[in-house]
Amino acid sequence: MTHVVCEPCFDCKYTDCVVVCPVECFYEGERILYIHPDECIDCEACVPECPVEAIFHEDNVPEEWKDFTPLNAEMAPKCPVITEKKEPLAGK
Repeated sequence: MTHVVCEPCFDCKYTDCVVVCPVECFYEGERILYIHPDECIDCEACVPECPVEAIFHEDNVPEEWKDFTPLNAEMAPKCPVITEKKEPLAGK
């Protein structure tokens, strides 16, 4: 099982979630963060840390954001891992 970063993270990229992740499974895309599904241990530590409520358990991803599950799986391996807090993108 895994967690998924969804639509609310777009052009936001708060990184509060990455500093609490015990397995460093967050990856930084240009406009959004991704969770690597093979690395996530389903601990849920990241969920309450997300100020825009963009992280969902894969079984609870809202219907309109279901495409984010395969997107996280596809993009995480292509992006650099992120483990430290950074400034969010402008406008959020």
